[in-house]
Amino acid sequence: MLMKTPAQSLTEQLAVRFADRIRSRLLPPGARLPSVRQCAEQHGVSPSTVVAAYDQLLAQGLVDARKNRGFFVRELATPRAAEGPRSSVAGRAAAAGASPINATALIRGMFHKVSNKPQPGMGVFPPDWLEATFMPAAVRKVTGTRALHDFSLQYGEPLGDSGLRRVLSQKLATLNIHAEADHIITTVGATHALDIVSRTLLRAGDPVMVEEPGWAVEFARLAALGMRILPVPRRADGPDLEVMAKYCELHQPKLYVSVSVFHNPTGYCLSPGSAHRLLQLANRHNFHIVEDDTYSHLAPAHATRLSALDGLRRTIYVSGFAKILAPNWRIGYLAAPPGLVEPLLDTKLLSTLTTPALLERALALCIEQGQLRRHAERIRTRLDAARARSVKLALAAGCTFAAEPVGLFGWVDTGVDTDAMAQRMLDEGYLIAPGALFHAARVPSTLMRINFATTQDAAFWRVFARVRAGG
Repeated sequence: MLMKTPAQSLTEQLAVRFADRIRSRLLPPGARLPSVRQCAEQHGVSPSTVVAAYDQLLAQGLVDARKNRGFFVRELATPRAAEGPRSSVAGRAAAAGASPINATALIRGMFHKVSNKPQPGMGVFPPDWLEATFMPAAVRKVTGTRALHDFSLQYGEPLGDSGLRRVLSQKLATLNIHAEADHIITTVGATHALDIVSRTLLRAGDPVMVEEPGWAVEFARLAALGMRILPVPRRADGPDLEVMAKYCELHQPKLYVSVSVFHNPTGYCLSPGSAHRLLQLANRHNFHIVEDDTYSHLAPAHATRLSALDGLRRTIYVSGFAKILAPNWRIGYLAAPPGLVEPLLDTKLLSTLTTPALLERALALCIEQGQLRRHAERIRTRLDAARARSVKLALAAGCTFAAEPVGLFGWVDTGVDTDAMAQRMLDEGYLIAPGALFHAARVPSTLMRINFATTQDAAFWRVFARVRAGG
């Protein structure tokens, strides 16, 4: 609730609050602001205060007033063509009365802090979970004067540091994925690896199969590239193969994007039987599978991975270290069939030339000396305890789980429209990830994804329960 101060009126405070959200894209173009009556009730102010605040936003060019419809966030003055699919989705949600938080808003929330409270919608561990002394020690060890001269004054190896690729080859072997070092390409994070694959194998307008619910950023990224997204329902044991078979017959897609282990947002893991049938379908209809194993450090080594069963013939394996080690190091990688290595490398060279060899060499040292493995074990132990607390609090708050709580994320059924709840929770300092985010075509949902590491605090669930009840 807003409080009047000598320095700033209630009108100014309300206008600044909405202006900040609009500029940081937490309220994207096309989103409808709450009605004057709703906003007054939510913020504990008079309707005239809301009208005055909305007038300030109009004067700043941040919103449009539409007769008998309300106030809407303005489109950018020079919208990029790639933003069309996202803007149209936001527009449809706005027309339905929602104020959607989209994929890029969730990303921006990582940089534009909503508050100092733990954020339930974030996709990463809190910084204090990742603090470790071995990382700076590894960087110091590989950045002597000679190393700085050798690595910094010339481009690195196109495929990535050979030492890291050798270590990654050995690491993959522990997952029964056999990839030579020369078949591994390092990237600027796992998202960059996914982008390299799609830019190499697809062209604008091509159909691509993607799991639904699925990673919001992947839907947005493919839409921005102009791809035609074919959503595949994700079940507990794997994708809906009947739907995939129909897509193959009608559209001949070239690619399927999958998170086999600790699927985001459900936490599902692929079963061996479903994996075998999926690979048979890929062989029969001649499409590639990109397997995003971003959560590999949290999952058991024996979990079913398509790349292990397939031997990297139709599969392309993608992973990274942002989740478990250092988000800002931006080190990811892909392992590919021999025949795709050169085309994928060409795409990498066109986008980033090379990747930072110093950090790659430091990472190789952390893996070789077993420090990353021990660090991951500590994180898993801590996450298990956090998950138990978070699940108990969620159930006590009246929620249910739409999937078994495992891994980093919980797929929670709240019983109310989480798109509508999202902006109310922002007022309380919490950025949530509403269920509609995880669908290709945004539709109202009662689900939300929570991060177990950031929802073990009873304070969040008390606020959540109050907002859900309309208080």
